[in-house]
Amino acid sequence: MAKSMQLAYPVNLAPQAEGTLFVSFPDIPEALTEGATEQEALAEAEDCLIAALGGYINERRSIPRPSPARGWPVVILPALVAAKLALYQAMREQGVSNVALAGQLGVLEGTVRRLLDLDHRSHIGQIEAALKIFGKRLVIAARAA
Repeated sequence: MAKSMQLAYPVNLAPQAEGTLFVSFPDIPEALTEGATEQEALAEAEDCLIAALGGYINERRSIPRPSPARGWPVVILPALVAAKLALYQAMREQGVSNVALAGQLGVLEGTVRRLLDLDHRSHIGQIEAALKIFGKRLVIAARAA
């Protein structure tokens, strides 16, 4: 059975003396933020997590797998972000550079750079085409919230 990559990161919400909630991720120590309420803290947590993971890509680091939630709330990454991270990991695992992937896709290297930019609104079809080169396919599941 193929190994899949589910990106639901457990998050720690720690009450602070001033009444805010301090947010941290056990798997991504660079991702730290806070919020006035639990809802705000979790919204900030998603943005913070995406920014931190973007830093991992920029620094050419491996993306840490999420640990089990063990009762903690989790931040589930948006589908497009998860797809981009899957592409990045596939490239790392097979030692393929942006330039090499661009050549295989018949696009400019800047296009591949944008496919890996977590803030860029890439077309999901391009990511699917790139994943196919690595023998991978994108699978999306809808679950109750």
